[in-house]
Amino acid sequence: MPAVPRSSWTWACGCCVVRRRNKSGAGEAGDGGAGAPGRAEEGGDEWSLFIDLPVLEAATDGFSDDNLLGRGGFGPVYKGVMPDGQQIAVKKLSLGSRQGVREFLNEVRLLLKVQHRNLVSLLGCCASSGHKMLVYPYFPNGSLDHILFNRKRSVELDWPKRYQIIIGLVRGLLYLHEESPVKIIHRDIKASNVLLDEQLSPKIADFGMARLFLEDASHVNTFRISGTYGYMAPEYAMNGYLSTKTDVFSFGILVLEIVSGRKNIVRHVEDEKTDLLNYTWKLFEEGRSLEIVDPSLSNPNTEQTLLCIQLGLLCCQAVVSDRPDMHSVHLILSSDSFTLPKPGKPAIHGRTGRWITTTASGSASASATGASSSNAFTTSTFGTDTNTTRASVLANIPEDESRNSISISFTTEGR
Repeated sequence: MPAVPRSSWTWACGCCVVRRRNKSGAGEAGDGGAGAPGRAEEGGDEWSLFIDLPVLEAATDGFSDDNLLGRGGFGPVYKGVMPDGQQIAVKKLSLGSRQGVREFLNEVRLLLKVQHRNLVSLLGCCASSGHKMLVYPYFPNGSLDHILFNRKRSVELDWPKRYQIIIGLVRGLLYLHEESPVKIIHRDIKASNVLLDEQLSPKIADFGMARLFLEDASHVNTFRISGTYGYMAPEYAMNGYLSTKTDVFSFGILVLEIVSGRKNIVRHVEDEKTDLLNYTWKLFEEGRSLEIVDPSLSNPNTEQTLLCIQLGLLCCQAVVSDRPDMHSVHLILSSDSFTLPKPGKPAIHGRTGRWITTTASGSASASATGASSSNAFTTSTFGTDTNTTRASVLANIPEDESRNSISISFTTEGR
């Protein structure tokens, strides 16, 4: 292997080494042929960030159970403290997870390309001795779901904080869809993938399922369906039709969760209340939208809550092209003169029953670059129904990525 020049600049108290690799791949670091896990372009060269395994072992006290923050589909997450006192969270890949390796490489590539105040920042990664890990800043407040759905802690989120969380999510998604160096669809927007910093500002996290798009691509048809039950847009869950409107749908569900303080699917309640989206639509049609607002909120802003409820329903409409893009959503929340149209029927088909999947045509209308999606349909993601049926692709799914047409429809239709 040719000699690899090293920069004197170091990361995390000298523990993370920046290595320059030539474009042919010389100097790649990794284990088992995985190659360098992350890269970002700078002056025509590719850069990668690595933290040595012994450093992370020392920071986490040997990945002690006492430092275990939680477990996800990727693997366990540990709290650690670097020699300079910086607190970190180490996301450790499950060694037996082949799918996780793909997600690991994907997440590093993406996070090294993007940077925004409402996206979690990547401090470094480790690929050594069969171990693959991601290192992030540690957030003492944890993820949004741990506070929002906890009756004792939900009072920490008064309405102004919840409204600011919604605005922060909009800014983060707008950056991913339209402002970042690469167009990115997250594919797994949900409460547990939103971290809260000390000021309870949101940070979108977990890019293991994210997908890169060509700049001019509006959508892609994919065999690999990845996401979380209850948050997924039906046209994607059932037919592999992936677009930015997939994230818009998930965002709409999350907005309704933030307003209501409840999960989008609750089994042990009255049938009409099981699915939050369906129940919210029913109340909206009856002019009783405020009944969905979290009762633990004291004196929430009525105008803002009604706006967010209607916005959530607009984002979850069954007709894909009728959903606003994140640019329009941002305009709605930042303007006092925006008039919202009445939402169309929400995409509630299949949300509380069985998923209907398809073997849609594998020819994608756009090529994804530099990222791989995760494997399709596991029972942990979509529930325990193993009698999933096959169905033909929905014909002529409407999709219009024109910002102008969306903007016109919002300004010409009444509330």
